[in-house]
Formats: sequence, C-alpha cells, structure tokens
Amino acid sequence: MSIELELTDVDLFYGRVHALQGLSFSVGEGEVVSLLGNNGAGKTSTLSMLSGLYRAKSGSITWRGADITQAKPWDLVEKGLIHVPEGRRIFSTMTVHENLQLGGYQVKDKALIAKRIEESYELMPRLFERRNQQGGTLSGGEQQMVAIARAYVGGPQLLLLDEPSMGLAPLVVKQVMELISSISAQGTTILLVEQNARAALKVADRAYVIESGKVTISGTAAELSKDRAIIEAYLG
Repeated sequence: MSIELELTDVDLFYGRVHALQGLSFSVGEGEVVSLLGNNGAGKTSTLSMLSGLYRAKSGSITWRGADITQAKPWDLVEKGLIHVPEGRRIFSTMTVHENLQLGGYQVKDKALIAKRIEESYELMPRLFERRNQQGGTLSGGEQQMVAIARAYVGGPQLLLLDEPSMGLAPLVVKQVMELISSISAQGTTILLVEQNARAALKVADRAYVIESGKVTISGTAAELSKDRAIIEAYLG
C-alpha cells in the first residue's frame, strides 16, 4: 500500500495559539483513517489546514509525493482533496439536486457530473426521494447525506470528513457510517475526524489519537478498540 497523504512535523498557529505541535501522520491509498480526540485537540484544525484554509507555520504536507503545504484551496480541490465540514453547511434554500450539482462546479464534463449525481442517488435513495426538496427542510441526517453526496460529485481522491455523526440519532449515525464504508469500497481514500470513537473505529482501517495538537496514540482500528487507555477515554 502506497502512502498518499503525509504530514511531517507540522506546526499551525492561530495568532499566539499553537494549535498543531509537530503533527505527523500518514494516510495510505484506499484507507479510511480516523483522527480521534477531545474538543480542542486539533482535529478540525488539521482538516482546515489540509483544505488550504490555514497555512502551516512549519513542517511539510505531501499528497502523492507532491508538496501541498502552501497550496491554495481551489488547487487542492482540483487535486481531489474535498472537505465535508462540520455542521454540513449545505445551501438551505436550494434543492437537494441543486446542491449536488454545485459539488461538480470544477468538473468540466457535464456528463460525468450527471453520472456521479446518479451514483449518489443509488448510494442514498432517500436523497432521490427528496431531490426537489429544499435543503433547509431536511432532517439533520438527510442534510449530512447531502453534504457527503455533494463532495462525492466533485470526484474526491481524498475525502475529508469532519464530525459526520454530530447531533444525529444512533440509527442515523449507523446509516452515515455505512455510507462512508460504501464510498471507501469504491476506492476513495478517507480521512475521518470523529468524536464518536466507537462508530469511527468500526469503519476505519487505522486511527490516530490527537491531544494538544500532536499524535499520542496510533494503531489499527482493531488494536485501538482493545486499548485500555482508548476504552477508558473514549469508549466507556
């Protein structure tokens, strides 16, 4: 398995706040890798940096061997790094179908956009039923599915998911995690930020625990599911 994404000794500051402190980890081709940790640990900061919204102060980030440490957000989208942010952030006054069409704004092939939208509806039949409904009228779980589907239409090579289970009922969390597994099965590499460690470890191949902006524990999902420190801190 080849390494696609690699962070090496990355430091990120918000003013004087040292958000990421020598952060290092990697994601292999086709893997689902989860970042676990409490609020304020640096998980969302990591995804925002990988989307080009913030710039690392030091260290390096490579994607498929190319340095992307200072890359612009639109260049990263063109490379296939697509971010589904915390809180869904779909366009509430637009229909489901219009939201999905926007996901392909950088895709020049209209037939390919239509194909991916059709595939999204096959993966998420509920969205097909709601395709003419305004985004703001959907349930939280349906809005999360729209956000993921919109990213899928963009053709992600690396899908960055930030807290997809937040605020959702357990049954809906299960559906969202099944969707993530389905997208992974098609060969998409996924970096998953998730506070629901139990759900994340069920779909992930490997995971890293981040505390105060640096990795403190890492291993396969199976290993971490049995790790006493992880059980006491995150699994109960």
